[in-house]
Amino acid sequence: MLCDICKQNVATVHLTQMVEGKTKKVDLCETCSKAKGVDDPTGFSLADLLLGLGAAQDMEQAAGGAEVKCPHCGFTQADFKKAGRLGCAECYQVFSEGLEGLLKTMHKGTKHMGKFPALLKESRDLSDKLKHLQKKLDKAISDEDFETAAQLRDELKNVRTRISELAPAK
Repeated sequence: MLCDICKQNVATVHLTQMVEGKTKKVDLCETCSKAKGVDDPTGFSLADLLLGLGAAQDMEQAAGGAEVKCPHCGFTQADFKKAGRLGCAECYQVFSEGLEGLLKTMHKGTKHMGKFPALLKESRDLSDKLKHLQKKLDKAISDEDFETAAQLRDELKNVRTRISELAPAK
């Protein structure tokens, strides 16, 4: 079984935590467990390990060090540290400053984009580029910058060709 952190070494440290009847397991190699400070399994939260050690402290620092509490559900940063999740939808607004930093380190961004076929993405990107180029071409023509307009016209033609290549044959 490989380490959940580095995905290279054999996992020799196996941690399990029960939270509200749900089991969370983390398998670490010796190097990663030492790097994450896992010397005493009772001295840290699995949420800290999964989110990066000190995640809850980062949230506290973003909130100015004061204990922030959700007015809707009463959830605190300490509760987040223990459970590894928030109490309600309002918590995302209350703890937004600290969460933004955490999410950026955990994911590619803070906006969910979902999944869709690669060809659809390319087609959308090309359509956006086509609109942008058309606006630039219109501006170049109105400014009587015909050299730039000719370059944009050629680029527009290439984008349209690429779009027609992507379109499914009927």
